[in-house]
Amino acid sequence: MQPPADGVLWVTFWGVRGSIPTAGPEYQATGGNTACVEIRCGAHVLLFDAGTGVRKAGIALAREGVTAFDIFLSHSHYDHIIGLPFFAPLFDPQAHGTIWSGHAPSVATTRGIVEELLRPPFFPASPTMFRASIAYKDFKAGDIIRPAAGIAIDTAQLDHPGGVIGYRVAFGGSAVAYLTDTGTRSEDANKAALRLADRADMVIYDCMYTEEEAPGRAEFGHSTWKQGAELCRTAKAKRLAMFHHAPDRDDAEVSALETAARSEFAGAFAAREGMQFSFSAKDELLGAVASPS
Repeated sequence: MQPPADGVLWVTFWGVRGSIPTAGPEYQATGGNTACVEIRCGAHVLLFDAGTGVRKAGIALAREGVTAFDIFLSHSHYDHIIGLPFFAPLFDPQAHGTIWSGHAPSVATTRGIVEELLRPPFFPASPTMFRASIAYKDFKAGDIIRPAAGIAIDTAQLDHPGGVIGYRVAFGGSAVAYLTDTGTRSEDANKAALRLADRADMVIYDCMYTEEEAPGRAEFGHSTWKQGAELCRTAKAKRLAMFHHAPDRDDAEVSALETAARSEFAGAFAAREGMQFSFSAKDELLGAVASPS
């Protein structure tokens, strides 16, 4: 379903896995692509992360004729950026876009991240292959970004090796928080996550581990559905989108975790590829978007 150019905030899940893409019939219902979420504010297209899911997003946007977009990177680990050179609008000479990052300001610029990804021996071509007009913008955690009139994106540093940015997108009276790849060891990061999630219509949250898997893995910078449910209860958020599923978590296991999460937070659900939501005076799950080939 194509979102209309109105005052509604739309969320589409294009990739929901973490660490590495996965494939096989036992993963089909959830999807195997890594992180990419489209948050559309009226006619303005915002993409959060450019994992392998961004390829499908790009095909759909190109078919729709979208020529303007913003890509916000949470961080630059491979599973969140590896799909970038396969994003179709980058090769449209009529298109223009901006790529943003703010997770490691003292280490790398946004332009530097993209240039390091797209160079031999890791990739056969450089960003000069892009035909769209691309701007690279850096920001600092805590900045509020306003990519277009009526859109406010709050940012914060969360808990992940090398740094990671959490986002809160506010538009038309609705708000969605994107909080992936974050642990709970840092009190500052926990407070920041709570601020971004405050009374949000949806919190997209890293649920990589179960409570049984988490011990001994705290240094990896990931969370559990129980931690996501507690965050949403405390923040008085409406929905918890369980995100960044472990690559070996099959559909049956994802569904079982979803059931467990709903027993503690009624608004919990497992994010699956193709899910699409709208938020306005009356929000609803719209169902699956068409899956481009």
